[in-house]
Amino acid sequence: MKKNLNLLLYLRRAKTKKNGEAPIYLRITVDGIRSETPTGRSIIPSKWNPDMQMQIGKSEEARTLNHFLDSIKQRINQDANILNDQGIDFSAELLKNRFNGIKTRPKTLLAVFKENNRLSTLEEGKKYAKRVISQYYTTEERLKKYILEEYKSDDIGLSELNVLFIRKFENFLRLEYNIDDNTTMKYLKQLKKVIHFAMSVGYLENDPFFGYKTAYKEVNRGYLTEDELKRIEEKEFRISRLDRVRDVFVFACYTGMSYSDLSKLTPGSISKGIDGKDWIIYEREKTGVRASVPLLPQAQALIDKYRNDPACSSDGKILPVISNQKLNAYLTEIADLCQIEKNITMHLARHTFSCTITLTNGVPIETVSKMLGHTSLKTTQIYAKVVDRKIADDMSQLEKKLQKNSDPKVRQA
Repeated sequence: MKKNLNLLLYLRRAKTKKNGEAPIYLRITVDGIRSETPTGRSIIPSKWNPDMQMQIGKSEEARTLNHFLDSIKQRINQDANILNDQGIDFSAELLKNRFNGIKTRPKTLLAVFKENNRLSTLEEGKKYAKRVISQYYTTEERLKKYILEEYKSDDIGLSELNVLFIRKFENFLRLEYNIDDNTTMKYLKQLKKVIHFAMSVGYLENDPFFGYKTAYKEVNRGYLTEDELKRIEEKEFRISRLDRVRDVFVFACYTGMSYSDLSKLTPGSISKGIDGKDWIIYEREKTGVRASVPLLPQAQALIDKYRNDPACSSDGKILPVISNQKLNAYLTEIADLCQIEKNITMHLARHTFSCTITLTNGVPIETVSKMLGHTSLKTTQIYAKVVDRKIADDMSQLEKKLQKNSDPKVRQA
């Protein structure tokens, strides 16, 4: 993003010398934040034009000084353009230090990672969710192990980073931890963010990720069909534990809430919407984006069911939400009892809301995106492709049926 750079030459009259000359200073301002440095030249104040920021007159002395001052401005502007082209988020202080030939002390990758994680921890709940910060610490630990095994060292200089380092780290993640493409990309994207942080504060000039793609692969988002969801809803469980888990899962199917958001749901999360009916209004833990979901009758019925539940009341919750690990384990039991051959998890409920409950029933994708709390419509379009796939499959079955009915042998029979 283009920075707003402003340069100003002025006299520091408070430091006027005994010979009457005042030093000429350069003020560098980047996006409203300034930094100042002496130019190494001074002048009698009466010879200075503050509006033109130059010495008055056409004497050889004036031409020499003004040429020198112009070269300073050109140098600063050129430096700023180079940094901007490299994608470095430079500051006024960084430009001043480069002008004065001051180089920051060489930094190492893990040291910068620790610095980034410390700052992120201070911003927990404001800029970063606890889950995201935890992932940064995990990436740091895996980098540490990689550097130790690959370079036989406890750290590596930022200046040593290149595409080969990234490529080898990617392979290390896949082989050492047996993870898929998208999980690998999550680690690489976090490394990329920390490297860009290092560039923004002047620790590193060149981006080792330049030209290196860190794109997620499109995955097939599973979901329950209307029939499968109905089987779970109508199933009678003799075990209370499964009954309560089923209710939490079904509630998520009709609200699209993730486990992390659902676990924090309290009576205060429900308020009257623009239509005068009850809505769930909350900020997503993952993105901090506001999500608003009108309560469907199925979800409202579950809230009413647990309104006076002792366990929910003592926890200040509206539903009996237990740990995600236990929920998913019990959902596997529920899938077996309902004869559903799918890996049912709490996250599958969010996909079911997107596909089966909303998009398949004609709810506009923009509305679904708002209810899911997505930061981009592009994310929601993944679910739309799933619905399109279902439409294609359904039409293919219809085509086969019509062809069968139009077969003369079938008609004669």
